[in-house]
Amino acid sequence: MTSYLVTGASGFVGQHLIGELRRRGDPVVPVDGSLDVRSAEFAEVIARARPEVVIHLAALSSVADSWERPEEYHDVNVGGTERVLTALVRARPGARCLVVSSAEVYGVVSPDEVPLTEDSPLRPVNPYAETKARSEEVARRFTEDLEVVILRPFTHTGPGQSERFVVPAFAARLLRALRDGDSEIPVGNLEARRDFSDVRDVVRAYLAAGERGVPGATYNVASGVGRSIREIADELRDVIYPSARLVVESSLLRPVENPVLIGSAEALCRETRWRAELPWASTLRDVVDDVRRRLEVRP
Repeated sequence: MTSYLVTGASGFVGQHLIGELRRRGDPVVPVDGSLDVRSAEFAEVIARARPEVVIHLAALSSVADSWERPEEYHDVNVGGTERVLTALVRARPGARCLVVSSAEVYGVVSPDEVPLTEDSPLRPVNPYAETKARSEEVARRFTEDLEVVILRPFTHTGPGQSERFVVPAFAARLLRALRDGDSEIPVGNLEARRDFSDVRDVVRAYLAAGERGVPGATYNVASGVGRSIREIADELRDVIYPSARLVVESSLLRPVENPVLIGSAEALCRETRWRAELPWASTLRDVVDDVRRRLEVRP
């Protein structure tokens, strides 16, 4: 067994990760949002736990919100990463730390540049992405004292995800409209193409990187399959409310939108033997069932 400490444990990915670790029987210390990783109290927790592996998920993660609070995003995402790594060095030099970045660091790319590899240039175009690129720089400063592995997850979804994110947001709008008898569904940009994975596959990727990832390496976590937001909206509409009409609403458009973001996880697969397992149709079905339960809308 391996001992873990997980920051951001109460978040979407964190809850799935904690559940998987407990299922495996590995001892884990979950650190949720009630404990600021920048605080002295967090340093005391990590000093007592002395984990073999830290998975640092805690972050502010909304692209849209980052435009309104760029300084806070920098303080939490960059400063928080530095505090976590500093505390771990003091508690257990040589321990492993998985620093979860984001595929948003690649910025705006053209269709002929995808799938993106870990060597693709970083061109962040929003404050959230900028903080993730900076947190990677911070993490690399600790590679002499810790086994640092950087992960760049592409878009992921699954049961339990907030309606702030596109797949459950679409599902919730469709279910509410069906319940209330509305025929028009407000949407944002439908033409962007994204690389979606199931959160449960992403969790297994993180654990594979924790067990077999190369110290100092950076890994994309991706499916390698591009799907347009329109395709996903249409799939959800067909399942939930086939007669609904999608209407673009300006308030749902981002100030800057990456037209395409698709990654290659070849390095992760090769070096950790990870493979995505869950089919897209089952992911969508599980999201719809989860949102339906939350909204108490009957099939």
